[in-house]
Amino acid sequence: MAAPDRRAPAAVPWVAMYHSVGHCAEDPYRVTVTPERLEKQLRWLRRRGLRGVSVAELLAARARGEGHDLVGLTFDDGYADFLTGALPVLRRTGCTATLFVLPGRLGGDNAWDPLGPRKSLLTADGIRRAADEGVEIGSHGLTHLDLTTADDLTLKAETVESRTRLAGLLGAEPDGFCYPYGTIDRRAVDAVREAGYVYACAIDPGPLNGVHALPRVHVGEKDNSPRLYLKYRLHRLRRRPVEGLR
Repeated sequence: MAAPDRRAPAAVPWVAMYHSVGHCAEDPYRVTVTPERLEKQLRWLRRRGLRGVSVAELLAARARGEGHDLVGLTFDDGYADFLTGALPVLRRTGCTATLFVLPGRLGGDNAWDPLGPRKSLLTADGIRRAADEGVEIGSHGLTHLDLTTADDLTLKAETVESRTRLAGLLGAEPDGFCYPYGTIDRRAVDAVREAGYVYACAIDPGPLNGVHALPRVHVGEKDNSPRLYLKYRLHRLRRRPVEGLR
């Protein structure tokens, strides 16, 4: 299989979206990959001269006109299995990542997924451990609420308060935000920008595409080498450029 052409810059940075990393017999929302599959996917990148990094590192490099051999790796929701399932794989493959967490649900579970199964979320100590390992920590909101349905006070809590709580936990305000469910509208994007976040990740932002609504590609357990190659190529062809990045 041919390697991706890295001589010309992609139209938009490639950012992969993961969630839980572990072994799960039932996965109705397709949010789980096994550590074995994750390692195969990251080694597929490395064999092609690509390396997974945090979104902050990716955007900083692209803003300088560099980093076309970098791929953003994101893990949503802050599942506790990040420490046991994802982190060892990141170490072995020489990659880093961004972990989007929920400071309003520390040590809780994914109660927003009605079909289950229940998955534990990181505690404050777990988040600090990930940060100490070089993982970028970002906000996924306070409680995993669809921001397009939130009233003004709730929207402020989900954006501003979540950033404040993470600053207290980590000693520095996070740069990144990730929209729960990937759903956005202009009001949500403006609230995230006004809260002081440097960037934000969505899924398919449409006309709101930009540094505060970055598109991402879901990567799951079924994504083998041919599927990854196809997703990589289609992302470059279908997505619009992000202003300010090269």
